Amino acid sequence: MKVHLRLNGAGVEIDARPDAFLLEVLRDQGLTGAKEGCGVGVCGACTVLVDGAPVSSCLLLVGQCDGCAVVTAEGVGQLAPHIAAAFSDHEGLQCGICTPGQVVSAYALLRKNPHPGDAEIRSYMAGNLCRCTGYASIRRSIEAAANG
Repeated sequence: MKVHLRLNGAGVEIDARPDAFLLEVLRDQGLTGAKEGCGVGVCGACTVLVDGAPVSSCLLLVGQCDGCAVVTAEGVGQLAPHIAAAFSDHEGLQCGICTPGQVVSAYALLRKNPHPGDAEIRSYMAGNLCRCTGYASIRRSIEAAANG
């Protein structure tokens, strides 16, 4: 099936299987930032934005995205490089598996509220798990991105 997306700001037409998940299709397009961590939508490693909302791309069929704007971690890197820089500068990067989803979610949060408090950061980021227990440094990274 043909799927039309606005992918990281560019209009694209992708030929995909009807049963393909968005994560698989993105990775096939060379956008490998989003990772499959759990495969059931609870870890946040595959988080992308679809029409501005964070979603688990491992659960979303690509056909459901036809006509939608999709932003990946690579897109956030282009749109808001200060977020990735803050993660690097404030040690929000650990092993890297969760980082793309963390960065995408942080971008969505900062678009919603450019200056969130600690409680809002904790609440908004609750769907992004970090196995390296980097939560304090992830929060510091988001605070720095908000302030810088």
